[in-house]
Amino acid sequence: MSEEIFDVVNERDEVVGKRPRSEVHRLGLMHRAVHVLVFNARGEVFLQKRSMSKDRQPGLWDSSASGHLDSGEAYDACAVRELSEEIGLRLDSAPVRLFKLPASEQTDQEHVWVYRCTAEGPFTLHPEEIETGGWFALERVNLWMEEKPEEFASALLTIWPKVQTG
Repeated sequence: MSEEIFDVVNERDEVVGKRPRSEVHRLGLMHRAVHVLVFNARGEVFLQKRSMSKDRQPGLWDSSASGHLDSGEAYDACAVRELSEEIGLRLDSAPVRLFKLPASEQTDQEHVWVYRCTAEGPFTLHPEEIETGGWFALERVNLWMEEKPEEFASALLTIWPKVQTG
């Protein structure tokens, strides 16, 4: 399988080039990603624990689904694709956009659109991407992040407080 190609972007999220994934990460170049938070009817959020084989932040708890945009891909299309690839959730249209984060150290130099949707599962977790996953009450996530922030991906630590207030 050939290496993914990402659009390299500037601080305004404008495409300025294309590079292979490994180069984008090695050089710390700005690129694009999505994070999707899936909630159930009980108001719980589904979180995934990243596989230990991931090249970035392995073994940490993260959004329900997240991923990089392929070169030329739109944010909404990526959100739909990542939900399908990572947890087997198929949507006919993009989830609800919540907010956008600018590229920063916390987001691993990714401009990130954050989405929200509702689903009940059960989900089919992609074994190369996800070690495990589960439903968590929001209060539990808040306390967990406060007590053990090192167990969470840095982007989720940035996203979560904004989801709570938004």
